[in-house]
Amino acid sequence: MSNFTLHELQCFNAVVRGGGFQAAADLLHRSHPSVFASVAKLERQLGLDLLDRSGYRVQLTEAGRAFHRKVRVLLHEAEELRTYAAQLAMGEESELRVVLGDLCPLPPVLEILSSFFAQRPQTRLHLLFETVTGPWERLLEDEADLIVHRVPKSDVRMEWIDLGRVALVPVVAPGFLPFPPDADITPQRMQALTQCVVRDSSRHPSEQGHFLIEGAPRTSVPDHLMKKELILHGMAWGHVPRFMIETELRNGSLLSIAGQHFPGVVEELSAARRRDRPHGPVADQLWDFLARHAAFLKPALGRVPGAKKAPERDG
Repeated sequence: MSNFTLHELQCFNAVVRGGGFQAAADLLHRSHPSVFASVAKLERQLGLDLLDRSGYRVQLTEAGRAFHRKVRVLLHEAEELRTYAAQLAMGEESELRVVLGDLCPLPPVLEILSSFFAQRPQTRLHLLFETVTGPWERLLEDEADLIVHRVPKSDVRMEWIDLGRVALVPVVAPGFLPFPPDADITPQRMQALTQCVVRDSSRHPSEQGHFLIEGAPRTSVPDHLMKKELILHGMAWGHVPRFMIETELRNGSLLSIAGQHFPGVVEELSAARRRDRPHGPVADQLWDFLARHAAFLKPALGRVPGAKKAPERDG
């Protein structure tokens, strides 16, 4: 049996993934004849029929199915080896791109970043701010080296370090509601009132907001700071991160309406990066630094305070 090549295995895997030779050619940016020839050569070298070509779509034979399981493992290991070699070839980065999401409490996160980069003047921190699914888009399109945001943990392309929990509290200003601000407020009672939401900075938004009320008037803002100001001025209601409104909740200038129908939202704040991309030495040092300083958020910031009956204010 002659030695087969990595390219031939990649062609075979692409045919299985795409369901045909043309689809495989498109995946690999190769011509149809070259992919066909590579798979045929692989079969000759192995002395096995890997594909059944008798139907409209090519199918794996029993031998092909068993062989493909091993091929997937080998190709994954080859990709890891390629990534490792790229890491070894990298010198210290001149710049790291970090994206902070709209759920990120700035003072503690900036303190950590400042402490790290102060010891590495040769690497410039390029800081960006994105909202909702914007941080994910930056990371997945290779426009960021690291993000600090909530993470879709089912996405195998990402690895993450949990930093703590952030509660989003449904709040109103005193006097905003035409009824008592208690825990029994239903979406139907809120339908006539303006809801404030943060706009998704992603070029291709893919997520709905938290507890959006169908048919209710809505106003959108670029970040939670502006959302907080609109709510404080009695112009709307909405969900705001607890770390931004601790003082206002204590002094009564904002009232929680969390209850059965609006329970609030608790998100896990994480630092995340691509699992399948090479990382330079400074990026790896930052990752280790964040791991040592993980879970820095106060536990109370991850709990949603329930509604309390507020005293009526005189006009």
